[in-house]
Amino acid sequence: MVSIISFIKHNDNKMMTVQAWAYAAWYRFLIRFRSRKHLEKHWGVLGEETGQTLTLEQYKYARLVSRQVNRIANHTPWESKCLVRALAARRFLCKKKISNTLYLGVGKDETGKMVAHAWIRAGSAYVTGGDGSEYATVAMFKNEFKDESQSD
Repeated sequence: MVSIISFIKHNDNKMMTVQAWAYAAWYRFLIRFRSRKHLEKHWGVLGEETGQTLTLEQYKYARLVSRQVNRIANHTPWESKCLVRALAARRFLCKKKISNTLYLGVGKDETGKMVAHAWIRAGSAYVTGGDGSEYATVAMFKNEFKDESQSD
């Protein structure tokens, strides 16, 4: 009960927190019960990545998304690992039309066992999953939104 009161009293982004929880639940469900091939159809343009620049406001929003998604994912009663976090963050970014790239990679853990990893980049900022430098990128999915103020 104390944590609920604390959440309500000290959270400036209540709606975003609730949305992050819902997105994490939804993507965990999809990952668990849908094939990867089916999921990939909705992840963006395979094999391409977005540019490195965003506006200051977009960077600020990406940072907020990173904090909210990672905070919530650490407290879900289900497993919310890197792919759940990346897809939840991607959803927030796409809703605001912020171009981003979802990366999937593989690497080895400290025991030598092969592990998979997912991360999101918006501009030059890594939103979830770090920068992926310890992993070999096996796929990338571009979600790009054009600046409508520059259209003809």
